[in-house]
Amino acid sequence: MTALPPLALYIHFPWCEKKCPYCDFNSHQIKDPDSKSQNGFDEARYIKALIADLETELPRIWGRQVHSIFIGGGTPSLLSPEGMNELLSAVRARVNLEPDAEITMEANPGSVETTKFAGFAKAGINRVSLGIQSFQDEQLKALGRIHNGEEAKCAVEIAMQHFASVNLDLMYGLPKQTLAGAKADLETALSFKTPHLSLYNLTLEPNTYFASFPPNLPSEDDIDAIFDQNLELLTKAGYDRYEVSAYAKKDQECKHNLNYWRFGDYIGIGAGAHGKVSFPDKVTRQVRERHPEAYMQAMETSGNALIESREIPFKDLPFEFMLNALRLSDGVATHTFSERTGLPLHVIAKGLDEASKKGLLDPDPSKLKPSSQGLRYLNNLQEIFLG
Repeated sequence: MTALPPLALYIHFPWCEKKCPYCDFNSHQIKDPDSKSQNGFDEARYIKALIADLETELPRIWGRQVHSIFIGGGTPSLLSPEGMNELLSAVRARVNLEPDAEITMEANPGSVETTKFAGFAKAGINRVSLGIQSFQDEQLKALGRIHNGEEAKCAVEIAMQHFASVNLDLMYGLPKQTLAGAKADLETALSFKTPHLSLYNLTLEPNTYFASFPPNLPSEDDIDAIFDQNLELLTKAGYDRYEVSAYAKKDQECKHNLNYWRFGDYIGIGAGAHGKVSFPDKVTRQVRERHPEAYMQAMETSGNALIESREIPFKDLPFEFMLNALRLSDGVATHTFSERTGLPLHVIAKGLDEASKKGLLDPDPSKLKPSSQGLRYLNNLQEIFLG
């Protein structure tokens, strides 16, 4: 590679007040609300481990600028504002952070978290992603969420007072959801005029409660009708579908996630965090200890919580690149493939030809871009490049 891609930082916070039945992320329900701290986890201990973890990465990214930070979970808003300030101050002291870097925190709409929003903003958070999922009490109960519809609306209003950018996460294809119910949810979200919305189709992921005890979900035809309705409402409201599940007003796309989809680099610290860092001659991936206690113990005893550190084989790079890039509605410039993988374009020529013949790829040779059909049947398009 003649130039290294942009670099981001992902920080994982692994605790939640309650594990949702559909969630397959690395999140762990707080068991004892009275242990160690008011939140039921040892905040100081975990932050110390995160800072030490970041320091282990510094030799690998020395001299490179970090363009964005994303603090995900779990429920990072369970941190105290003081803890968040300590964490972000430590990051700024150790990495070359872009002055106007996008710094996102995921948050739940519960009243405990939203009362801390002003403190989070003061600590440096400038973008918040709210896990709304639905504004309807019946649906929230079916999803195992701990907030209600009124709390969700209140959280959006408070977030917009404190943060430069706000994203709302919504789900569709919910248990017994009707076309009218889905429309009401999205229209409520649109009424707040947030610059960004994410809409996810509820899927039954392995090793979740819903996988073992599946709820009564709408039919595929009904889900398709809900999606088409969503897309029409969002387009009329001025949102551009720039990624499979992401919609934004002009120039309000999530910079951090765009970096993932363009096969950029990112350090991943925290329990279960993944990272990808490129060098002129290779691309590497890392994975941390998944369980919070195992992660903290590893950092305290050996100063290293890695359970996997490997170089991505050259044969796997084309699929990994296309798996991400084809999620974008506008795709990526064709030359980006060689810039981010170090490989010549001809290694995917067969796949490009097959995808074009099937009508899944845009014919413009200057872009690697899915057609409207390719975006709709993304799995089929991505599978072409698996071999």
